[in-house]
Amino acid sequence: QVHLVESGGGLVQAGGSLRLSCAASGRRFRSYAMGWFRQGLGKEREFVASISRSGGSTYYADLVKGRFTISRDNAKNTVYLQMNFLKPEDTAVYFCAADEDGYGNTISQYDYWGQGTQVTVSS
Repeated sequence: QVHLVESGGGLVQAGGSLRLSCAASGRRFRSYAMGWFRQGLGKEREFVASISRSGGSTYYADLVKGRFTISRDNAKNTVYLQMNFLKPEDTAVYFCAADEDGYGNTISQYDYWGQGTQVTVSS
């Protein structure tokens, strides 16, 4: 089992940047593929980005491709989401998630979830 805690959210103006972090407990962090998802107010949770166990492969939603970068540091048990050129429509609670079987964009495949961190982008 893995416990996930997100941080780094906040209020930023459109065009600005934020870096989210997700710290994982346990010694098996490198065994999990990791993903970031987000949920805006009144909206369904949606996929943002994912990264393979080694960090060698990444996958992005079209809406964030070219603006967001997912990375991980297995020595620090942490996954990151660098968000640049933020837009008001990026406003949401951002969640990280861990998947034992592989990385992808489907909510149901992820086994463990953090509590989320709020990102608000003002226009």
